[in-house]
Amino acid sequence: MAGFSGAIAEAVRLITEFDASLAEIIILSLQVSGAAVLIAAILGLPLGAWLAVHRFPGRGVVVLLITALMGLPPVVVGLVVYLLLSNAGALGPLQLLYTPTAMVIAQALLVTPIVAALSRQHIARSHEQLSDQLTLFAVNRWQRMLTLLWETRAALATTLLAGFGRAIAEVGAVIVVGGNINHVTRVMTTTIALETSKGNLSLALGLGMVLVSIAIIVNILVMLGTRAVSRNSTSVDVL
Repeated sequence: MAGFSGAIAEAVRLITEFDASLAEIIILSLQVSGAAVLIAAILGLPLGAWLAVHRFPGRGVVVLLITALMGLPPVVVGLVVYLLLSNAGALGPLQLLYTPTAMVIAQALLVTPIVAALSRQHIARSHEQLSDQLTLFAVNRWQRMLTLLWETRAALATTLLAGFGRAIAEVGAVIVVGGNINHVTRVMTTTIALETSKGNLSLALGLGMVLVSIAIIVNILVMLGTRAVSRNSTSVDVL
């Protein structure tokens, strides 16, 4: 018990003093997950809007597939990215394996289906409410997409926050493609796993506290965003 109490005290000290090794790991984690969510937004938001507005043969299958991909096993994504980036893979010449870029790619593949599926739901709901007005003003489909993306921006921001929470807490894929190399690809989740196995509980606990804090902040923001969206939807229904 004394050893555990000492580990907690040391973890708190590392956080309060913003230890250099701790800071490096936290900053890389935020950079990787932030970049992955940005890519997911660039790919997933237009895809979600397109699926919400357009009707075409096989659309239901595409929607079902994207929804199913929300539950992709991270280690499988890591394996696929590893095979693509390895020396024998299609992207092997780029030499991206065991780099932060590989980790960004893996996380983006995990988050993009989440962003696309959730944004489609939000935009489809808004499209039902605004369809008559958009038709009255002879707005074409691409203009509809842009309009609906803007009208649902609060809900989409909440979706991106949820994607960020998913990305920063991920460990399976990033450890496969990143290799958990010190000062290169070591992020919070992989460091927690490594340091715990080594018995270095102070660093693992410190990073765990930071990771939990980030998760709590993200969930609070998602909850507040969801409430704001609900209030806006209620106002629109009343009008």
